[in-house]
Amino acid sequence: MNIVIVGIAVLMGCAVGWSIGANDAANSLGVAVGSKVLTLRKALVLICIFGFLGAVLQGQYVCQTIGTEIVAIDKLSPSMKGHMAMVAAFGAFVWVLLATYWKMPISTSHSIVGAVAGAGLAIHEPVNWKVLGGVFVCWIATPLGSAVIAFALYFVLSRVFHKIVPVRHAEKILGVLIVVSGCYVAFTWGANDVANTVGVISFCGILNPTTSLILGGIAIVLGVVTWGYKVIETIGSELVDLLPLMAFSAQLASAINVHLYTVLGVPVSTSHSIVGAVVGVGLVRGARVVNAGIMREIVVCWLATPFVSGVISFGMLKVMVLLLHLT
Repeated sequence: MNIVIVGIAVLMGCAVGWSIGANDAANSLGVAVGSKVLTLRKALVLICIFGFLGAVLQGQYVCQTIGTEIVAIDKLSPSMKGHMAMVAAFGAFVWVLLATYWKMPISTSHSIVGAVAGAGLAIHEPVNWKVLGGVFVCWIATPLGSAVIAFALYFVLSRVFHKIVPVRHAEKILGVLIVVSGCYVAFTWGANDVANTVGVISFCGILNPTTSLILGGIAIVLGVVTWGYKVIETIGSELVDLLPLMAFSAQLASAINVHLYTVLGVPVSTSHSIVGAVVGVGLVRGARVVNAGIMREIVVCWLATPFVSGVISFGMLKVMVLLLHLT
């Protein structure tokens, strides 16, 4: 495999990891920042720690799906593997970068899956439509599941919490619960989304799985630190005006939802999960508390994500095949 292509592929994988950290940092503790429980700086530190731990300790589950089950990347020629990894990572990176600039919480999972499928179509490599269809169904189920869980949690907690917790301790206990649930979200996010960074690279044989996971975790952390604040503003305060108990319910619901999919090896959107959860708790107070304008913009970006990244990777690899006579 050409050393230059390998280097560019790894660089693009790290770029995807950086963009994931920048866009998805809000999924973990954005609601905690929005509800004034944590400062932005403290939230970013916790996201980095627990996101990295999730990536390294449980990131292998979803890497298999991204790396081999959508397109059999591991069976391609060495040269094509490198180009495939480079192009898929680039397609995902470009779209996530644009969405982060627009402060839109999109799915990095959708972006990399769309990019891998687009690259596969460009070289007439069979796309496993059955697996892709299953992933697509899970994408739809993710925000709905989070919304239902969050609605149920908040509906119950809003009626019993202040009856069982003394008023003088309520604020402190809620603060602890929000931070703990946010760290859980960060852990499940790192575990599920690190595959978007290194799944393709790992199964192309460029890096071994352990090194890939560590590198992906570091790249995600850098994204959180440098640009993670942008989407936090949208999730934390612009979508729904959150009370502390709502923030806890939303974060716990999202974490449970994503963790289940992670263990099953399904790449789902932590963005979809937390947005669904935030809307779910908001609906307990009535649909009027949800910012419909922001919600419409988010949904449009969600729908566009796999197609835009897929078109980018398809076009790039098609041009490379024609110009470089790749086989």
